[in-house]
Amino acid sequence: MSWTMRALDLGDDRTAEAVHRIGLLAYRVEADLIGFDGIPALHETLAEMRAEPLRWLGAVTPDGEPVAFLAWQRTPEGEVDIDRLCVDPAWFRKGLASALVDEVLREDGPVVVSTGAANTPAITLYERKGFARTGTISPAPGLDLATFRLDRA
Repeated sequence: MSWTMRALDLGDDRTAEAVHRIGLLAYRVEADLIGFDGIPALHETLAEMRAEPLRWLGAVTPDGEPVAFLAWQRTPEGEVDIDRLCVDPAWFRKGLASALVDEVLREDGPVVVSTGAANTPAITLYERKGFARTGTISPAPGLDLATFRLDRA
């Protein structure tokens, strides 16, 4: 099935509900991979997700249904901070995450991201895109996150 990329408007109820559903499905897979059920986005409500000060980019089907998304924001230091990257599990392994990362890499400045330290698919993606691992942080008991940075000229 084909898809295109576009900015997502979470003010649109249908779009926001689809993004929320995809996030819950994708974060459930990550929680199982990393053995930690406390991923904050896995437990946020639709209203909480909509309130995040993020820019949303999505892969959508021809009928406009999102099947994957990347949400990011610019930090006060001018970095592009990838806050979340989620793909509907039915759409795994179709290049959507890679294409979404490529799109955000068009933004100026360094790019930072973190993911579960045991999330091998995400770590492989970021390393393949040229990100360097900068460390591991433990923001909560039982949760280790691998941090990455990509500096560009």
